[in-house]
Amino acid sequence: MSALKILVIPGSLRTGSLNARLAATIAAELAVAGADVTRISLADFPLPIYDGDLQAKSGVPKPAINLKRMMSAHQGVLIVTPEHNSSVPALLKNAIDWVSRVHELHEARGQVFRDRAFAIAAASGNRLGGTRALAALRLILSACQAPVIPGQLALSFANEAYDDMDRLKHPADIEALKALVRQLIDFSQRMM
Repeated sequence: MSALKILVIPGSLRTGSLNARLAATIAAELAVAGADVTRISLADFPLPIYDGDLQAKSGVPKPAINLKRMMSAHQGVLIVTPEHNSSVPALLKNAIDWVSRVHELHEARGQVFRDRAFAIAAASGNRLGGTRALAALRLILSACQAPVIPGQLALSFANEAYDDMDRLKHPADIEALKALVRQLIDFSQRMM
C-alpha cells in the first residue's frame, strides 16, 4: 500500500508568516509519522477575486483547476490560516470559493471537499491563537461538505513558541500538534 498523501496549505504569503512556519512544523511531524507530505504556496495558484460574471464569461481559472487537482491527489488536507479581523484572510477564502466551483468530468462540483479529510490550524501572536479564524474556516469548509476532523491547533503567542532549533518548546503545544497529526492521519486513512 502506498503512503498516505497529505497536502499542507498555508493561508499566508507574508514573509516570516507565523502560519507558514506552523505549516512547516506540522508538515515535518506528518512526515515523521509516515505521511507523504506536499506543502504548497497559494502564490503558485494566482486567482482573481471570485466573480460569478467572470466565471460565466471565462469559466473557472486554470489555477483553481490546478489547485483542485492538487487537492484530489491527496487523501488529507491541512489548512493553516492566519486570522484577519476575526476571520480567514481573503486569499484563503477566495481560493476555497474558486475550487468549490470546479466541475470536472465524472465528478460533482465541489466533490474534492467531500472525498478527503481536512484538518485546520492557526498561529497568532496573541493568546487566542487564531481561534476565531478557525471557527470561520470550519464553517466555510462545512458549507462545502468537507469532513473536518474534530481536533484543531490554535498556536498562541506563536512568535515565542519555538526554541532556537525551530521546534515547538511548550509541552502543551507539542502534544496538541501530535494529536492533530494522529487524528488527520487516522481520518485520512478511513477516507481511502
